[in-house]
Amino acid sequence: MRKSSYRLAAALAAVALVVAGCSSSSKTDTAAADKSLEIFTWWSAGGEAAGLAELENQFKAANPNTEYINASIAGGAGVNAKAVLTSRLEANDPPDSFQAHAGMELDGYVKSGKLEDLTFLYKEQGWDTIFPADLIKTLTVDGKIYSVPVNIHRANVLWSNPATNAKAGVAKDPATLDEFFANLEKFKKAGIQPLALATEWTQAHLMDWMLLATLGPDAFNGLFDGTTSWTSPEVAKALKNFQKALGYANKDAQNLDWPDAGKLITSGKAGYFIMGDWASAQWQSEGLVLDTDYTWAPAPGTVGIYQWLSDSFTLPVGAKDRNAAISWLTICGSKDGQDAFNPKKGSISARTDSDPAGYDNYLKAAMESWKVDRLVGSTVHGVNGNNALMAAYNSAVGKFYTGGFKDTAGLATDLAAAYEAGKA
Repeated sequence: MRKSSYRLAAALAAVALVVAGCSSSSKTDTAAADKSLEIFTWWSAGGEAAGLAELENQFKAANPNTEYINASIAGGAGVNAKAVLTSRLEANDPPDSFQAHAGMELDGYVKSGKLEDLTFLYKEQGWDTIFPADLIKTLTVDGKIYSVPVNIHRANVLWSNPATNAKAGVAKDPATLDEFFANLEKFKKAGIQPLALATEWTQAHLMDWMLLATLGPDAFNGLFDGTTSWTSPEVAKALKNFQKALGYANKDAQNLDWPDAGKLITSGKAGYFIMGDWASAQWQSEGLVLDTDYTWAPAPGTVGIYQWLSDSFTLPVGAKDRNAAISWLTICGSKDGQDAFNPKKGSISARTDSDPAGYDNYLKAAMESWKVDRLVGSTVHGVNGNNALMAAYNSAVGKFYTGGFKDTAGLATDLAAAYEAGKA
């Protein structure tokens, strides 16, 4: 029987299983025997923290005698958190569950033997028919499923401020790169910083979108299966477009994280911001109103394409509170859990049976786009490459940016090396 509600976890707390957490093929254990649960994420502020708090509340309601420990490490896209996590895993001191993106990001954790197989939990909870089959594939290695997705985010979103658009004479959202650059010129002439940008990973995020917008989805995907060369003329054109876009960005980008860059939009100081839809949740947590204080459109050149990522939670090998972790994962995958978490996080549910009534107009539109758009993974957020590739990818962009973003041929060479680093 399918069990989709977090309330099941509370019921299970009254059941003593014959084998208490000794095998990943057993039925779901309860948190009753565990005095604490340590959850490791990079969600420390804004909508991200608010979404995590919803899951925490549900866990506490189901497991009132288990202490919840929030071990979040601040830093955009998890750059800081992943460094700490790597050290802990190498020291055989894992948290009870940690956040990881669906896709190739999981690959290194699985191959190094750091994660338990969760296939048993999928069968028990009916998730093998509730989560989209293509999403489950990104969580699967050698036929085994290694994490529970809590959401779907869209990376390729263009954010702007209606009042700023009006001031610059920007009458419509740009659908093409030509229209994008033309509007950047309008902002510039109006004395408005055309493009908001932040630190290294946001620069890589911008480049990842520009590669997709210039190459198209097939050639973009080819970058990560070896059928498109990183040193091809097509990539050279994309990197020239990236270089051109950087020329419109704020000069203090290296000193900002993405929420700081986002404030340039909401305060009317900048025209456009290419960022994932978690930005909307951040702004709503600050009291801003969608379609009044800020607005959105698919990023230019990618209309009809959904560049996606998914946050998920894992069960590390050697977790001290394994029973509590399984209770946590059950809540994360439940309908109630996801429909409480995602409206606050600024993402849509990973489940196919969620109720859109609780989601805002942007998220309702995202739910519809997810069903019909061409789906392409986000590199910076772990879909297309493992942690080694992502680290080298970000580093290549950072080197290019701090060098004055002049050497596009050198950037192409460094990106090719990043791809090879991910294969090693």
